[in-house]
Amino acid sequence: MRPDGTATTPAASDITPAVLAIGRSDFPKVLIDTLRRHADVGHCMVFALSRAGAATCLLDAGNIPIGGDLGAAYAGQFHESDPNRDALFEGEGTGPIMLPSFAPRMYGARYRKIFFHDSGIVDKCATAIWTGDTCFYVNFYRITSQGRFSAAQRERLQTIAPAIGASVARHFQQAATATPDQNLATLFATRAPLSNLTPREQEVCRRILLGFSSEAISQGLGISLHSTLTYRKRAYQRLGISSQNELFGIVLGLLAGPHGLN
Repeated sequence: MRPDGTATTPAASDITPAVLAIGRSDFPKVLIDTLRRHADVGHCMVFALSRAGAATCLLDAGNIPIGGDLGAAYAGQFHESDPNRDALFEGEGTGPIMLPSFAPRMYGARYRKIFFHDSGIVDKCATAIWTGDTCFYVNFYRITSQGRFSAAQRERLQTIAPAIGASVARHFQQAATATPDQNLATLFATRAPLSNLTPREQEVCRRILLGFSSEAISQGLGISLHSTLTYRKRAYQRLGISSQNELFGIVLGLLAGPHGLN
């Protein structure tokens, strides 16, 4: 544990609530709660940038009262003068992008006044990921009452940023009616090494990821507890892992990869 209360290395399962909220109406709340738990992020905004140059604000959640106005202003014109714009477009096709550390001098005077002085934003971190022709640009902010991100908090955000970016991208590509289990079913059906498991091993592992106990899994599948534990053991052996956290790690690694749940 670090002095600011954050763990030195985040467990893979720590951001699972956000992953499982993909496609749900409460995704913005679950996302900001997850970010606060990891690095005391005050506000999160997500923009979709197209290769053609258009911008749209997709998500605005947190403690900045004028967040909606900022999102509209950025999407309307200020995305064109964002100093991160070149890095975003040069990073197309390279996987998750972590943007340079925030420095006010990077921004023009009008940009600084609207987005930092008037809003009370004192620090930001950002990540982005390209999916097809769309760049999902995810921004994490802190306001005056919070102070700037600590080095430990920045390190923690860098660690989880690929999986957060992949989750955000998938959420806005996903039909709102999709359930967490449908998301996982797609992943298990299409992506190795999960797709190499037998159907029953997949069912057990999916329920582990959804938070079910071994007893609940047994009851839900209509099998004995001994059978459930056997399927779990066999699945873990096939995957080369020995714990639930390692199973979460495989899922989050696949989500953060170039294909996500596609």
